Amino acid sequence: MNWEPKQLLDDFLAAAKQGGIEIIPNAISFETLDMPHRPPSRLPKGKVAVYVFSSKENVLKVGQVGPNSQPRYTSHHYNPDSSGSNLSKSLLMDEYATEKYDLNEKTVGEWIKKNTDRVNFIIDPDYYGPVLTLFEAFLQCRLNPIYEGNASRRKGSLSKTEKL
Repeated sequence: MNWEPKQLLDDFLAAAKQGGIEIIPNAISFETLDMPHRPPSRLPKGKVAVYVFSSKENVLKVGQVGPNSQPRYTSHHYNPDSSGSNLSKSLLMDEYATEKYDLNEKTVGEWIKKNTDRVNFIIDPDYYGPVLTLFEAFLQCRLNPIYEGNASRRKGSLSKTEKL
């Protein structure tokens, strides 16, 4: 991982304050799950989150989860059939990544666990809604994830010169 979660959080809090958004101290914390990582077993009760998957070289995915979305937080990104959009599905749609890392529907989840760091920003539920969405957008803008947004707008897929 080539970015610092604490620095990004501090930068976001400063930007929010400049925008007139007061966030109480300690309303946002973070945990870093270094590769190889285990997916979190649950989102803390009542909390919301923004999560980031990254490799040594690139940020792959940034997303958010509300208080009633346990599967989105714990398992969806490791199983391509679990939801309409998730990291494993994006990796499988990237021909270069699937070929280079020999990925398929059965192996992609384990590959994500072994080859990515995951940072979870845990947020008090008072900030569910616009502030959560603003934080997700802030991280997407700063980190420029490879697999983000629809295909026509996202950074895209790996080129032959990039590494995950």
